Amino acid sequence: MELNVLAVGDVVSQNGLDFLQRRLSGLKRQYQVDFTVVNGENAAGIGLFPNQAEDILDAGADVVTLGNHTWGKMQIADYLDDAPCVLRPANFAKRLPGVGYGVFDGPHGLRIGVMNLIGRVEMNPNVENPFTTADAILANGDADIYLLDFHAEATSEKLAMGWYLDGRVSAVWGTHTHVPTADPKILPKGTGHITDLGMTGPVDSILGIRPEQSINLFLGGLPRRYEAAPGKCKLEAVLFTIDTKTKHCTRVERVDLLE
Repeated sequence: MELNVLAVGDVVSQNGLDFLQRRLSGLKRQYQVDFTVVNGENAAGIGLFPNQAEDILDAGADVVTLGNHTWGKMQIADYLDDAPCVLRPANFAKRLPGVGYGVFDGPHGLRIGVMNLIGRVEMNPNVENPFTTADAILANGDADIYLLDFHAEATSEKLAMGWYLDGRVSAVWGTHTHVPTADPKILPKGTGHITDLGMTGPVDSILGIRPEQSINLFLGGLPRRYEAAPGKCKLEAVLFTIDTKTKHCTRVERVDLLE
């Protein structure tokens, strides 16, 4: 049996969330998607409100993942303990709310394990090693298929994670940098990989925000609160096709949408 997994890039701003709500269900039908993971950590600009997490799930996500802006909106803290379908990075301190790994029901009784990890290079060195955290999760052996959203800055760290887990998980994708990469591939031992999904949000922007605000910082201007760019949106995602018998990925392709 083949399993089609859709991984959707970071949702940026309410505009990006609105676009996801309008288009995700149609995209899933078009590609006969069986399981969907959406990174939602920027839906509120910086962070995610609980009602936005619910909106992403209602739009068709099976799992919502987060990243370095997990605590950007502190209302999410209490919510995470009661929302097993919303994951924060598993290598955060264990005392923090929420979990970073879950096993979810797939078609025909398939158990799908989803991990959310955060990188340390140019990100937050004060977290557990993501590589050894992945080892510990996989040692449980409680899922049939394993997937990983690796929220990291450095392309080298994202690539290293893919190669490190090659043959042990079915798909690894990078999030965080909001710029889609053109390197979808299947690694030698069968793991599907892409360095970064991209984002779901305003097209005419710099990583989802008004261009003039980002340019202002590079010119040495005073910092100010970022504002989401207006206008048309895009949805950037990758489809992984997995052979459920071998657990190997057989196809990786970009499935981007433009408003």
